[in-house]
Amino acid sequence: MWRAAGRDGAGGRRGFLGGAGATAAGVVVALGGGALLGSRTDVQASRRAVGELTPDTPAPPVPGGADFVTDGTPAFLTSNRDFYRVDTALVVPRIRAEEWQLRVHGMVDRELRIGFDELRGRPLVERAITLTCVSNQVGGQYVSTARFLGVPLRDVLTQAGVRPGADQLVSRSADGWTAGTPTDVVLENDRGALLAIGMNGEPLPVEHGFPVRMVVPGLYGYVSATKWLVELELTTFEAFDPYWARRGWAKQAPIKTMSRIDKPRAFDSVASGRVVVAGVAWAQHRGVEAVEVRIDGGPWQRAELSTEVSVDTWRMWRTEFTLPPGRHTAEARAADRTGSVQTEQRADPIPDGATGWHSVVFTVS
Repeated sequence: MWRAAGRDGAGGRRGFLGGAGATAAGVVVALGGGALLGSRTDVQASRRAVGELTPDTPAPPVPGGADFVTDGTPAFLTSNRDFYRVDTALVVPRIRAEEWQLRVHGMVDRELRIGFDELRGRPLVERAITLTCVSNQVGGQYVSTARFLGVPLRDVLTQAGVRPGADQLVSRSADGWTAGTPTDVVLENDRGALLAIGMNGEPLPVEHGFPVRMVVPGLYGYVSATKWLVELELTTFEAFDPYWARRGWAKQAPIKTMSRIDKPRAFDSVASGRVVVAGVAWAQHRGVEAVEVRIDGGPWQRAELSTEVSVDTWRMWRTEFTLPPGRHTAEARAADRTGSVQTEQRADPIPDGATGWHSVVFTVS
């Protein structure tokens, strides 16, 4: 519920453990009470020792026109510092890459245990992906975009051999938190799910899951984005309820089509004349087709969309209105590539994500 060395030699991928082992302190792990105790762990030294991460398949460059920052939208890529976080961990888990290991087990043909060096030694793919938290209210800020670097999750599961009937992939964090992801989704050829080790050109920040996290485009984070990942278990939805399912949240959680107004802000006062209304929309793994805006309940006006980067990333929009002095209300709605239009009906985030049109009240003076 919700965050460049060569391949060989002392400075490369396969030389990582030796160099890092000489500089990082021992790890202390204790599970219980929702916290991982690791205050004496020099995890930052371990993170620094990872060094430069070079993708075998880089993400395409962000094209010009991918955002409308000068009109008030976010930048297309969110900095690691500003990327949203919604954690259940009372203490951020602190795990050295040297001691990290991923166990893949359950309904598989062969159990796997993969260390960090082995994972890093596989072909690395970089993808721009927008993540969204299911607890995001309409107009909320729990959505961000980064370039994630990692190993295709599908390849690891294929290596393990998923047995028929295993419809749920349970991922476990180092602090015991669990998420359940539909197996058929992560096995899709074009889904792009990753075991991520990098974020925006550097090793994952500790707060965002160092050394390894899961990222699955198109699903809310509570069923797809486990940080501090240490275990993957193939099982069934009938056999196991993950952390948030036991608390009444849905087991299936595709991200809903949504738009947000970023300019003007609520209760802003703007000059009369041409008023810019701008914001962001997302419909991960379907793509944003259109955004419409209206003022004071009047006719909908089609907004200009930014250049699309991929169907798995958000899309900025802008439009202009000539407005007289006084108080006004702007509303926005988005449509995705399936033809689905963002619903007006308001719904709380629980059990599977908020719905409704975002609106802001502002004054023209």
